Amino acid sequence: MKYFVLIAHSPTGWSSMSADEQAESMNDHVRFHQAVGEHMLGGEALADSDAATTLRHVDGQPVLTDGPFAETAEMIGGFYLIDAPDLDTVVEWCRILPHGYSLEIRPCVEIDLPG
Repeated sequence: MKYFVLIAHSPTGWSSMSADEQAESMNDHVRFHQAVGEHMLGGEALADSDAATTLRHVDGQPVLTDGPFAETAEMIGGFYLIDAPDLDTVVEWCRILPHGYSLEIRPCVEIDLPG
C-alpha cells in the first residue's frame, strides 16, 4: 500500500538551528532513506510558504494569491511517498526522522480513472 508522509515544522525551525543541529537533521533524513530503501517512491523538500502561490475559486473565478494564505504555527516542509506493507512499518521508519517534526501519515487511495 502507498503512504503519503506530510512533514510539518515550525516556520523558523531550520533557521533557528545551529549548523550542528542542521547536520544532525540531514543525517536523520539520510538514515530514513537508507531504512526505507526501495520502498521510497518519491519525496521532496519544499520551499518556505512565502514562496507559495495559492489558487482559489471565488464566485466561479480563479484567484491567485502570492505567499502564504494564512499565518500558521507550522508549515509544510516536505513529503515522502512510500510503498509499505502496513502502517506500523511506516510509523517505525518515520521514528527515524527529526523529532521536531509533526508527521501526518495517510494511506493513498487507489482510483481507477476511465480511459
